[in-house]
This record gives sequence, structure tokens and C-alpha cells, in this order.
Amino acid sequence: MRIVTLILLVLSLCGCGVMEGISEKAFANATATGAKTELGRLGYRVTGTIACALPKSNTMAVVRVNCTGRTAGGQPVTVTGIATSANTRNPRQEFVITVSGREVLRKACLGLGCDKSTAR
Repeated sequence: MRIVTLILLVLSLCGCGVMEGISEKAFANATATGAKTELGRLGYRVTGTIACALPKSNTMAVVRVNCTGRTAGGQPVTVTGIATSANTRNPRQEFVITVSGREVLRKACLGLGCDKSTAR
């Protein structure tokens, strides 16, 4: 998800607490939206929202996100994401989505405009 890279860049360039909080929320929302899109492509319908949280241990260089949700069939969904070198112009990202504990996707980006080469 290209928006995630932009959000991480904004997060890294601004040292202010208010902007950091807004950027972190945007990162969490973008991850949830992208995960829901990816799950739909894989044939999973998500009920409700995917809720994401950012650990307090995040730094400007390493940003993690942890998300949970449920499929329409009641299966638990987890999404984990990590961005390393987040405080640079070229952050590296990895997102992993599991359904009922089984990995269904591992990619460097989520959502529209993302390649499908690493979907499982």
C-alpha cells in the first residue's frame, strides 16, 4: 500500500507529538483497510472492522502494527505489520495475514496497487 510508505515518511520527518499520533492512526487505518481488501481478493469476507493497535515500543525507525478481526464465518483474523527504516525515504515493510492461525498472505504492501506475487 503506497499510502503506508507516505505515512511512514511523514511520521519520520515530523518530530512533533500531535503529528506522530495522527500518522500512527493513519498507518493503523491504512493497514486495516488494505488487509480487508487483500482478504476479499483471497475470498474471505470480513465482518465489521479490523481493529489495529500500535505497540508503545514503536520507534521512529521501527513501526509495528497488530490487528484483529473476524471473517463472516467466524474465523479469527490477525494482521501483523512491521516497517523498518521507517525514518528514511525507503522504509521496508512486511505484512502477514492469518485466518484461523493459518498464514494466507505475506507481502511488502497491502491493498490496491500491490503485486500479488506473495499471496498464498
